[in-house]
Amino acid sequence: MKNLTIILSILGLFTFVSCDKGELGPVANTTDPGSPSITAPESGQSYTLLEDNAADTLMTMEWTAPDYGVSTVTTYAIQLDTTQGGNFANPMQLATTNQTSWSITVQNMNITLLGANLPADQETSLDLRVVATIADSVEEQVSEPISLGFTPYSLCQFCPAIYVPGGYQSGSGYGSDWTPGDAPALGSVSGGDIYEGYVYFSSGAGFKLTGTNTGWDSNWGTPDNSGTLEFDGGNISIGQAGYYQIYADIPNLSYSLVRTEWGIIGTATADDWNSDQDMTFDSSSKTWSITTDLTSGALKFRANDAWDINYGPANADALQGDLIQTDGAINIPEAGNYTIEIDLNGTNYTYTVTQN
Repeated sequence: MKNLTIILSILGLFTFVSCDKGELGPVANTTDPGSPSITAPESGQSYTLLEDNAADTLMTMEWTAPDYGVSTVTTYAIQLDTTQGGNFANPMQLATTNQTSWSITVQNMNITLLGANLPADQETSLDLRVVATIADSVEEQVSEPISLGFTPYSLCQFCPAIYVPGGYQSGSGYGSDWTPGDAPALGSVSGGDIYEGYVYFSSGAGFKLTGTNTGWDSNWGTPDNSGTLEFDGGNISIGQAGYYQIYADIPNLSYSLVRTEWGIIGTATADDWNSDQDMTFDSSSKTWSITTDLTSGALKFRANDAWDINYGPANADALQGDLIQTDGAINIPEAGNYTIEIDLNGTNYTYTVTQN
């Protein structure tokens, strides 16, 4: 009887071990599952993007799946090498999906290409690939890249300005809220798709940027309010009321906001080049002015008691005219009491220096 008990115990142990092994199930083939292979589009194909077709599908990528030998969720990353011959050293990830196909619209690809600082109206050949993963601990499977040609269109070709409609307008003296036709403008810097201008915000209400003052067909907001622009994105927020310089780089989809207060400085002022004499803001005219005594000498304008933002005259000997970024200064011809005003509204900045 004792021997029988021992034999039954050993059989039970074998049965337990056998069942335990069976519960492990099939094991994924992570050694050689094969790489995804792009089947569409064909390498060498070219795409000319047109603004009239912005909402249309530009292309659909398709690829085969690696064979892991078991049913598993595979994540595919579609990557673009924005540097010709860059060997994906710093790829841009266009999307991730669990499917074996992915589509992108003309508009979204155009924004992606311009955001990568690629030239508009000129074809550039770029490589795309698909990267498959099932877990962080499992080696990625990478497809052979395909090369495609893309010709993006300018988002604001030949536009002299973009506009700043928002919920601040009515309270700040710019007509009706969210009305591009009433909104202040940012001027083109050097004739390109980079814009700069000044806007008064009486509150922290948000705003967006539009390519025209007639509608919303081309507009930019932000996904996260951290300096990134996004086509048809969310509202850009102002944290504090004030007079702001807005800088918008449309090709690189970025923007910056600087709250400014203005002053005069130079050898013609009370403290030479050492410190500013503060100007006063008029919220009705959106201008800055100061009435003060000057001596014969040089005069410039700068923001926030620093040289990061400063302007001088297009003509140093003129007591009124255009303001530009220059090392030059206005020549004040004689001592006296003067009223000095700067107007940074619109796309052309001006100044006047009037002797009282």
